[in-house]
Amino acid sequence: MQEFTAELRARLAEAREDLRRARENGDEHGVQVASGRLDNLNRLAADHGISVETAGETE
Repeated sequence: MQEFTAELRARLAEAREDLRRARENGDEHGVQVASGRLDNLNRLAADHGISVETAGETE
């Protein structure tokens, strides 16, 4: 389970970075894609009782 948790957190960090970059570049489609991915990953984490850090995250 630790490997799953670590991979999920890594994917969340990547999705947050993708979202940040898309916003910076004014890429509305990229924002929508990254936001959807981030929502799905957060839902997956919640379904498995995995706490994820969201401090400083702006969606």
